[in-house]
Amino acid sequence: MPTDRIKTITFDLWDTLVQDDSDEPKRKAQGLLPKKEQRRQVLWEALEQHESIDRERVTLAYDVADAAFNKVWHDQHVTWTVATRLEIILQGLQRTLPENDFSEVVHAHEVMEVDIPPDLIAGCSDALQELSGHYQLAIVSDAIVSPGRCLRQLLEKHGILKYFTGFAFSDEVGHSKPHRLMFDSVSRQLDVPLHEMVHIGDRDHNDIQGPHALGMKAILFTATRDVDKNTTQADAICEDYRQLPGIIDRLAGGRNKCGMRIADCGMKD
Repeated sequence: MPTDRIKTITFDLWDTLVQDDSDEPKRKAQGLLPKKEQRRQVLWEALEQHESIDRERVTLAYDVADAAFNKVWHDQHVTWTVATRLEIILQGLQRTLPENDFSEVVHAHEVMEVDIPPDLIAGCSDALQELSGHYQLAIVSDAIVSPGRCLRQLLEKHGILKYFTGFAFSDEVGHSKPHRLMFDSVSRQLDVPLHEMVHIGDRDHNDIQGPHALGMKAILFTATRDVDKNTTQADAICEDYRQLPGIIDRLAGGRNKCGMRIADCGMKD
């Protein structure tokens, strides 16, 4: 059985639980635009209803706002809400929208990944079910477009929301990973010290270096994104959810459940 050295496992969401952009083939099959284009289309159509505006001008303003968002996200560890991003775009266009129309545009952005959900990563549900019997599970995730409210709906659609007892979404916390407040939020919610938590995610800077700086353990998940695999300082690398219970058990000081050498279970030497 696991020891008390790890009590809580926190999970990134995108490309760790859910495969980012796996909804795009579904959208194409339904004759819909890709999400990036659809978001620009929704705003343009709302503006066009009140006063004609060039579609390319809206696209340019949106692209500039996206670049600013990425800069603030990377440098200041903040993810602007959809409403804030749209307000910035409208300011750049020197346009406004009536409150109801603006709210509809915001809503269309926020629910896009709920209405047509991206896929759960293979093996995720089974691993969560097993791990939830021994550990508290929580989500620590940036909210890039879909807010925490909608990400909970996405997890519910996939039948895995029930496994989590703590949530730290960047739009609700006010900061994004690797900011300390994201992990502190779960620590407070579940009354578990940071050194008794392990985080799993796909990005070395956010999901490995961030937790390590706080005294947590961290696992790099590479099933869908392995860009950081050869340079990470993660405590372990997980390539498949079937490995995860064994990896967690090793980090917790328990018996090697997968019955293989440490390296075969994804542990770092």
